[in-house]
Amino acid sequence: MGDGKKILAINFGGIGDEIFFLPTLISLKKEFPDSKITLALEPRSKGIKDLTDKIDDLILIDPKGQNKYFEMFKLLLEARRGKFDIVISSGGNKLISILLFLTGIKTRCGYDTGKLSRILLTHAVKLNKKKYACKMYHDLIREITSCNTELPEINVEPKEKIANSVLIHPGVSKLSIQKGCIKTISAETWAKTIDILVSEGKKVMLVGGPDDEDCIETILKTVRTQNFENLYGTTKNLKDLAGLISSAEKFLCSDSAPLHIAVALKTKTYVIFGPTDAETLIPKNENIIPVMANDNCKLKPCLWARRQTTCQNLDCLKITPAKIAQSVCSK
Repeated sequence: MGDGKKILAINFGGIGDEIFFLPTLISLKKEFPDSKITLALEPRSKGIKDLTDKIDDLILIDPKGQNKYFEMFKLLLEARRGKFDIVISSGGNKLISILLFLTGIKTRCGYDTGKLSRILLTHAVKLNKKKYACKMYHDLIREITSCNTELPEINVEPKEKIANSVLIHPGVSKLSIQKGCIKTISAETWAKTIDILVSEGKKVMLVGGPDDEDCIETILKTVRTQNFENLYGTTKNLKDLAGLISSAEKFLCSDSAPLHIAVALKTKTYVIFGPTDAETLIPKNENIIPVMANDNCKLKPCLWARRQTTCQNLDCLKITPAKIAQSVCSK
């Protein structure tokens, strides 16, 4: 294929999903240096453009709202109007191949969802949900490029590390909580963890986004020590947060979007895992360390794979503050 391609990439989900998708976009830019990439994504994730120069334009589509059919029709119109050369979609729905075919775009890359997808797509790729998500998405373009980008990369200037520092981001998205997807420890457990880390001589910094207000308030009411830095409200966007993560010697967080920013920044990270699958959500390297309960649950990891909401017991999130602090202090 020649250069100067117009590429439409479609990837719906939260900001974490968009960070997972970055290696795919980076490899496309390597293969087609003069290409123009347009990303269709949910409005809640538009902040991804602040973290990368690989995305030239955005198309904001809300496929989960009340007007989802109108939104998908809008996407189809935008795709046809854009006169793209290549379209890539991460969706696993069987209707995706029909949508891509209707765009009229010559090269159509998507997941193999059956016989129809193999007819309508020019490149139908097997979906392997057991892979690290970055690799799963990257499979979509393996037939149009030999480039391979394993980890996300973001445009944030590395900051000088604050000696002996631990940056803590305790929250998860409010949307996941509303859906009954509990993925992290309680605010009270976070507070006790801060107390122990401070007693161990760590310089603790606490940060969070708008979705974390309730969690942060509970931590501040519960924590005993005052010898930590409360940075809640000081970050205005993802790039600000990335700068903080870059400056921390160690980062402690939940299974949420900040984790994936830390992966891109190669910051030493300790992440609380409960019902979700660490194998698919973090790369296998010494910089990223999962912290998990010894609950011996036979269903774990169950969220998404076996159920859409978490169970009532949440034994997989009964991780003691002592164990969390020990993990951070010992490695």
